[in-house]
Amino acid sequence: MSLLILVAAFHSGMYANQPESVLWYSQPAKDWHEALPVGNGRLGAMVYGGYASETIQLNEESLWAGCKIDANAEAAPYLAEIQQLLINGDISRALELSAKYLAGDPLRIRSYQSFGELKIDFFDDGVPEAANYRRELNLETGVASVAYELGKTRYTRELFISAPDNAIVLRLTAGGPDKLTFRLSYAREQDATAFPVSENELEIKGQIVDLPKQESSEGGLHMKFGGRIRGMNKGGRLTAVNNAFFVENADEVIFFLTAATDYNFSKLDFDRSIDPSSVCKKILDKLDVRNYADIKDRHVREHSGLMNRMSFTLGTEDTSGLPVDERLQRLKDGATDLSLIALYFQYGRYLLANSSRAPGLLPANLQGIWCKDMQAAWSSDFHTNINIQMNYWPAEVCNLSETVIPFSRLIEALREPGRVTAKKTYNSGGWAMNHLTDPFGRTAISDGVGWGTFPIASSWLVLHQWEHYLYTGDVAYLRDEAYPCMKEAAEFILGFLVKDRNGYLVTAPSNSPENAYRLNEQSFQFSYGATVDIEIITELFRACIRAGKVLKQDDAFRKQLENTLKKLPPIRISKRYNTIQEWIEDYEEVEPGHRHISHLFGLHPGSMITPSTPVLFEGAKKTLERRLSNGGGHTGWSRAWVINFYARLLDGKNAGEHMQALLAKSTLNNLFDTHPPFQIDGNFGGTAGIAEMLLQSHNGELHLLPALPPDWQSGKITGLCARGGWIVDLQWENGVLVSAHIFSKNGGKCNIRYQGKTKTISVKAGEKYAHLAQ
Repeated sequence: MSLLILVAAFHSGMYANQPESVLWYSQPAKDWHEALPVGNGRLGAMVYGGYASETIQLNEESLWAGCKIDANAEAAPYLAEIQQLLINGDISRALELSAKYLAGDPLRIRSYQSFGELKIDFFDDGVPEAANYRRELNLETGVASVAYELGKTRYTRELFISAPDNAIVLRLTAGGPDKLTFRLSYAREQDATAFPVSENELEIKGQIVDLPKQESSEGGLHMKFGGRIRGMNKGGRLTAVNNAFFVENADEVIFFLTAATDYNFSKLDFDRSIDPSSVCKKILDKLDVRNYADIKDRHVREHSGLMNRMSFTLGTEDTSGLPVDERLQRLKDGATDLSLIALYFQYGRYLLANSSRAPGLLPANLQGIWCKDMQAAWSSDFHTNINIQMNYWPAEVCNLSETVIPFSRLIEALREPGRVTAKKTYNSGGWAMNHLTDPFGRTAISDGVGWGTFPIASSWLVLHQWEHYLYTGDVAYLRDEAYPCMKEAAEFILGFLVKDRNGYLVTAPSNSPENAYRLNEQSFQFSYGATVDIEIITELFRACIRAGKVLKQDDAFRKQLENTLKKLPPIRISKRYNTIQEWIEDYEEVEPGHRHISHLFGLHPGSMITPSTPVLFEGAKKTLERRLSNGGGHTGWSRAWVINFYARLLDGKNAGEHMQALLAKSTLNNLFDTHPPFQIDGNFGGTAGIAEMLLQSHNGELHLLPALPPDWQSGKITGLCARGGWIVDLQWENGVLVSAHIFSKNGGKCNIRYQGKTKTISVKAGEKYAHLAQ
């Protein structure tokens, strides 16, 4: 039997009418966690779909409390003593000094915030029962819609957020003249007002008032924000009054809304020269508001152009005729719904595309772009010890490479404050940051030294820039943006490493994110030379060495990295459990089932633990088994990481079972991931895990169907991307690959692996190659 491999230099990347592209429900959302998300990278909305009254919660990506501040401690004079105490095992004294000298001041950041809500009220009382109700989100078009009947009249609403036109568009229609009478109002819990500026336009003005708060940045009048809502009606009358529009007896009504703040990304700060109201007016003035069809068409063409780069079908049973909440409940009750997995995959792509792309400037935060609160869980921040990284795991492989650009630009912007942290806190050159940041460029230690000391974060972040180069082959990007960030992160490490008692170069202070160990009947997070640090440094130095060779520069620097790599401690296997040690000593974990599994970074997302390192590969298996047997993987994002681990372990059975568990145990009715509470990284990690089961390219080859779950007997996926500029389409039946189409964007050599057999092909742009024997 032979497998046909078609290799070419062109891939259309367009698959219209996706088989699984609609989330639909037969009733309105009961709360925010059932509402449906819409976005364009900068603006977000959550649509509830009510018929007696409607709620649409709004977000603008840069609306954050707080202000820019240098919170770095002047710790450099004390660092050497702290390091030596850690290496000598006097953790308590090291922690005491660190709490006094290392911790940032203020210790905490403030939160990302909701922009407010639109409410549409149709009735005061006597609400009739709606018939033939349907609420849906079309992932292909990016349009959320609601349709229902009251009496003999059919009512419809649709909402989308256009990236080309940078605005939220809401259209209400009824199946007959004079049927639309309602009030649409804007409100925010605090710090904003709305008022008419014409008969058909409301202006929103606000400024965040930060009250004094313990351990947070100073109070005061901080970020300004604004918005505009313009209404257009056919038939009847529309009037702007107070904070609302009153519509009487209209046939059709369309609202155009946009929002802005005075945040200036180039300064990582608000900028009083920016007038949010003027920004919003200019955006709406560019719109031909009387030509709804053109505005919608522009949006759909742009949005579907992103989503239709991939298609995915799984299994033979079509369950799309059932509402998503019913499908999810059936799965929780033990049923199998493979097409729901395909829908979840596309939903993850949808969420990333709509929370991290132009016209937006900032990357996806802990909730993407969708947040209902004034004080969100974990401030809905950019958490840099796994969470923001997980947000971008599906970006390249799932054919949404441009979503990485806001992330990459933030990394680049953080270099300047990160140099201050490197110097003041860690007495080193280069740039460094710790376990979180915000739009104001926080790089200082936050939330406490045990939890928040994570100076390896910058080294982890820049690896995403390296990955962007590996997938795209964009040498200009590598030279101008990625490599300068990577090199400076490596320079920080070179200046930060110290010798331990065995002569190894180690990080100190260090921690294995959020986990703790036991020593002398005490528990500590603070340590030195945590395994995750060594793995990240190894990946970073290897990437810098390769990048320098591509760019033909920095020979001496590459040599220094090569020599330093030889002096790092090895990844050790625990003599007690045969697992990979989480710390440099074989400490006992305080929580063996901890949600973080950072010491397996080298397995995923790193690439240093593979079948070609059999001792570590086996140790990784045992590490995962021990973590899970003690209750690990209990949060949504942690379960998603487990899926990726098992995919890298080539264990399709366990990867598939944990995908099922992610849906059954950590997924809300609108398919948002729950930690709990809602946290979007689990969606992105789950999406990446599905891709990882079907294609891997981290090991210098294209590995086709490396971890196919046994019950995924048939399927087809098109548009997966691989390192080296390859795009891969796969189809399988009865668990066996029947066709693979491999397209090359850049040309070059390609090593292909399937079921233990490999073949190397050399492809020029435009060349086709056929036939690979199984």
